Amino acid sequence: MLIVDSHCHLDHFVGAEQEEVVARAKAAGVGVMVTIGTRLGEQAATVRAIADKYEGVFATVGIHPHNAGEGEVPDVQDILAEADHPRVVGIGESGLDYFYDKAPRAVQQAGFRRHIAAARQSGLPLVIHARDADADMAAILEDEDARGKFPFLLHCFSSGAELARTAVRLGGYISFSGMLTFPKSDAIRAVAAETPADRLLVETDSPYLAPVPLRGKRCEPAYVVHTAARLAEVRGLGIAALADLTTSNFRRLFARAI
Repeated sequence: MLIVDSHCHLDHFVGAEQEEVVARAKAAGVGVMVTIGTRLGEQAATVRAIADKYEGVFATVGIHPHNAGEGEVPDVQDILAEADHPRVVGIGESGLDYFYDKAPRAVQQAGFRRHIAAARQSGLPLVIHARDADADMAAILEDEDARGKFPFLLHCFSSGAELARTAVRLGGYISFSGMLTFPKSDAIRAVAAETPADRLLVETDSPYLAPVPLRGKRCEPAYVVHTAARLAEVRGLGIAALADLTTSNFRRLFARAI
């Protein structure tokens, strides 16, 4: 049985700890991990180096909405240049976060559109962060889809059902994190039950959001098996079937991850 952690931040683990985290993931059956970019430049180089170091680890490059205000809105060609690496399988994460509002919303939106353009031009899937921004997120996805299709994934889904439906209608995928296991996450589980089977992925977003029964611990990729088990329960599947399904979906979306 192979499970994919489609979204983690391995750069938060350093030295021997990082090696131990990757080893524990593989021992748990998590044979593929995607470590996510949050800035261009030095941080992008770090995630690429991590992907180069470990078998079964891949990377994405992009600017997180929290970091969108730290410099100029990135040029599409700059994003593409950072993604020109055999272990880079996606663009992002990018998107909108109106909960923390760490960057001006107009700047977040402009940067997000540049990342969409990079995904459209490269064919690499865009990893999208969306929090408390459902209306603007849906509007931008609709507008950009009309300009030309692009592959994308709403990661760590915590938004409303209408945004999920919009994403699916536009060809997007949806990934569920440890939040799916939280006692008060009935609305997220309802979205997970409704999402078409061929659009489902799982992730940890580690080192954040450790799932039940590991709440309060620092999350790591091995823990994705608990989220997968809960998603299997929601979908009425066995864990092996759920693992096969989400791995197949991952391979289809992240076609460079071979």
